[in-house]
Amino acid sequence: MTLGSSTGVSDTGRRRRRNEDAYVCEPPLFAVADGMGGPRAGEIASRLAAAALREEAGHGSGVERVAALIQEANRRVYQRQSEDPDVSGMGTTMTVALVEDDRVAFGHVGDSRAYVIRDGRLEQLTEDHSLVGELLRSGKLSPEEAASHPQRSVITRALGTDPDVDVDTFAVETRAGDVYLLCSDGLTSMLDDEEILATVERHRESLELAARALIKEANRSGGEDNITVVFFEISGRADELEETARLVPTADPETEPADDEEDTLSGIEAVPAVDTMVVPPEEAERFAVPPAGSPERPSEAQGSAVRRFLPLLLLLAGVVVVLALLWVLTR
Repeated sequence: MTLGSSTGVSDTGRRRRRNEDAYVCEPPLFAVADGMGGPRAGEIASRLAAAALREEAGHGSGVERVAALIQEANRRVYQRQSEDPDVSGMGTTMTVALVEDDRVAFGHVGDSRAYVIRDGRLEQLTEDHSLVGELLRSGKLSPEEAASHPQRSVITRALGTDPDVDVDTFAVETRAGDVYLLCSDGLTSMLDDEEILATVERHRESLELAARALIKEANRSGGEDNITVVFFEISGRADELEETARLVPTADPETEPADDEEDTLSGIEAVPAVDTMVVPPEEAERFAVPPAGSPERPSEAQGSAVRRFLPLLLLLAGVVVVLALLWVLTR
């Protein structure tokens, strides 16, 4: 197996003024980073992390090398935020993929994701290190509740917030025709898995077209965050090796808008997106929405009953007020 084509595209989205995402698309190494900590700090964190991957060869191979690269990225971000009070507390997510022989090694911190498209199906490979992810896995949230949870931007693990970071690593066997997707949560918070797969399938002739189409669809759905998409595919044909050896430079999101999507920021009318923040996993419990049917939360049936009788209750309240006024006036 060899690498086929690859591409990376990033977009500011419709709600933010700056792009705090960064990506690496330099075969056989790919990555996405989503910064946090404020307009400038998040941008600095993600770019520091991406630069570390490009500059450091790392040691070993496979998951060992990926883990070493992420630890170096963490060291750089942590050192900068510790020494510079202007960016104190900044951090970034990072999802990395390294293609070697017939395997792809992954390293992952945060809620940026890795997917594989194989046999017409989209499979999420990474587990979100997020508040909502923790609550979902523990059964305290349903998938429907998770999709609209007010704290869905809260992550439980990030690069740069501590001297060392716990990195999830794993490797998957590749097959000819596999398409791998790395993306920031600006994509997955706007489009569900079915929408992502359908969009990619409509543009299978070109990964770049597929990437730009995903960004356009995410913007049409609201574009509430920066959106970054990195694709690479696995080919069984050795004649594509020369193409994959070509380095694809990181795009400047300020100068490369996705297709013809118009900018919808309009001064004071622009609504700022909710910044990502980090909380330890053990604190996730206090953010949980009580499950349906619990004593703390009315069931759907109870809610429907209240809505059905609300007009009658309001009418009765009005009658009581009128009778009270008449009694006062006739005394």
